[in-house]
Amino acid sequence: MSARLLFVVNIPRFFYTHRLPLARAAQAAGYEVHVATSDADAESIARIHATGLPFHPLPLAQHGTNPLTEARTFAAIMALYRRLRPQIVHLISIKPVLYGGMAARLLRVPATVSAMSGLGYVFIGDDLKRRVIRAGVLPLMRAALGGPNLRMVFQNPDDQARLLALGVLPPDKALLIKGSGVDPDRFCPQPEPDGPPTVLYAGRLMAQKGLDTFVEAARRLRGRARFVVVGFAEATSPGAISPQQVAAWADEGVIEWWGRRDDMPDVINQAHIVALPSVYGEGVPRILIEAASCERAIVTTDTPGCREIVRHEENGLLVPPYDLEAFVRALEQLLADAPLRRRMGQRGRERVLAEFTLQQVNDQMLALYAELLVIAQQRDRHRR
Repeated sequence: MSARLLFVVNIPRFFYTHRLPLARAAQAAGYEVHVATSDADAESIARIHATGLPFHPLPLAQHGTNPLTEARTFAAIMALYRRLRPQIVHLISIKPVLYGGMAARLLRVPATVSAMSGLGYVFIGDDLKRRVIRAGVLPLMRAALGGPNLRMVFQNPDDQARLLALGVLPPDKALLIKGSGVDPDRFCPQPEPDGPPTVLYAGRLMAQKGLDTFVEAARRLRGRARFVVVGFAEATSPGAISPQQVAAWADEGVIEWWGRRDDMPDVINQAHIVALPSVYGEGVPRILIEAASCERAIVTTDTPGCREIVRHEENGLLVPPYDLEAFVRALEQLLADAPLRRRMGQRGRERVLAEFTLQQVNDQMLALYAELLVIAQQRDRHRR
């Protein structure tokens, strides 16, 4: 009988956009794959249903902190584990890692993979609210990551070093797998379009992702390039920027607002530069991997995750976080130098093919699943 693999993810959109290819690869390798996410976002849930994968909705609030709601989430995960009896669980983002990890220990799930695509809001910044949340989260993480047959997957070495320094898990349980991968045949390079140069921001509409910095740079460089925003709102996220505000910037003529798009290869290939002045706790930003795969030069911040895909002056330019002047200067440099953009784009594509393809990431994850299942079988034989 095939091993039963259960993905537990905070929101359905993230599973569909970032981990569906891995789920498909696991199916092809013989796993019985199930998916559990929050019960919000009917559009993304419908897309998951359309894949044919068994879907299990959870009462999970991505950014909520109500104790009763959190207890319901934990109880629902426990009930799901009891019903499905998975051989391996793959937990993605902080709440699935915490609650799914503790449930896996209590119910003796044979193997656990925990993953956080960046440390996000809780671990970035040092204001009082985040210090209080971290003080509560760290003991829970130690408990959730203390299972006997567990690996914690990190997308960049900065995040890995930080959590190891905090003592939430031993080094032999930590593993680095860079990002969620990109299909280089889908995200393939096209020549830069004719006309005025275009600078693209693509991602969630959030201040921490640098959208407000991008808009201010567009003001500074008005008339010298088109500045395009593509993305979607996540109203519950700290620092969320509303679509109405983005539309107002577009009405003002500072940016072009293209809304949410699913045809990202075409969108990227309409741009000359991809810019992400993020100060968020990134894993490895997917848009930057996609941009590099399409041979587009990048301007981003010298922060964990962003600097994992962009090497300064090789396939893009890195600027200090929160430094608007440096961000504007970097854009000016690339806007003025098309040959430099082309050279950087080619080097970016080379980096993707060497380290960031979907095939490479999926192969590493499937190897990890197989390793943990072998360990689980050995432990089971030893107990007998």
